[in-house]
Amino acid sequence: MDRKKHILLLTTGGTIACAKGSEGLEPQSAAIMAHSLDRLRHYYAITVRELLCLDSSNIRPAEWQLIAREVFAAAPDFDGIVISHGTDTMAYTASAVTFMLPGLQKPVVFTGSQLPLTEELSDGPDNLRTAFAMAASGEAGVFVAFDRKVMLGCRAVKVRASNFSAFESVNARYVATVSSQGLVIDRSALPTPQGAPRLLENVSQTVFLLKLTPGLSPEIFYALKDLGYKGIVIEAFGLGGMTVLGRGLAGIRSAVESGISVVVTTQCLYDSADLEVYQVGTSLLELGVIQGRDMTSEAAMTKLMWALGQNMTQAEIAALFQKDLAGEITVSN
Repeated sequence: MDRKKHILLLTTGGTIACAKGSEGLEPQSAAIMAHSLDRLRHYYAITVRELLCLDSSNIRPAEWQLIAREVFAAAPDFDGIVISHGTDTMAYTASAVTFMLPGLQKPVVFTGSQLPLTEELSDGPDNLRTAFAMAASGEAGVFVAFDRKVMLGCRAVKVRASNFSAFESVNARYVATVSSQGLVIDRSALPTPQGAPRLLENVSQTVFLLKLTPGLSPEIFYALKDLGYKGIVIEAFGLGGMTVLGRGLAGIRSAVESGISVVVTTQCLYDSADLEVYQVGTSLLELGVIQGRDMTSEAAMTKLMWALGQNMTQAEIAALFQKDLAGEITVSN
């Protein structure tokens, strides 16, 4: 008889582990998962460690680092790792941990739920089953498992606040889906581990995510420079269109010339920023603005935070954003 795969479950709180309190749903201890785990133990050898007990809106870069350190230390002893996490910031955490753990050789799967496990119709048990199946697959990488689908952590975006199909894989195929055939993995969608496993946990919190709006004051770029920001991710219009009239271009130029790395993504979720199409984009490229291409805003921001945390220069960061590290970007040949 084949041995059961040994899976580590790290709990961090979130809706999946919530119960009703006097002021609404509150994260509880990992013990709230006991009933769901009893069934899963028929198929897997499970170790549970309560790492955090937080609403995911309170999970910050310090918690990303804690999760990454725990995963790196535990990975050699387990076949895979499941991390339960609140849905609101799961895409940020999964993307950040992806960059913090280059060369990862084991499956690390984030999951959560839209309804607490204490609710009769919770989606939590199904999401846990999918996450554990992916964690036992032996396929290396950081993933998000939700609503019978598995996606790369650096491609996941929360697109719905209450529907069970909360997450979608943006600009990338799903890594796996659940069907009558079980967990069906698309190995062509999997990243290739780069080198030996490493823990590179340092991130910079001096990165600002800016959504471009018509008439946005260019003074924002001077203000961000004065506030000490070292990176800006701009969600621009369409293919990367931005206001470059008047002081708009001067504000961006001032930011870049002061050493700030400026990355442009698009507000169009299912597309790519291409600054080479229109004259306004060409003007930005000439200033040294970096194309985010088809990266999600979550991936662009965490990749920039991570790059700055590795003390990369502005030129090194620009070169890094031309590379696909873990499936986060489609690089043209």
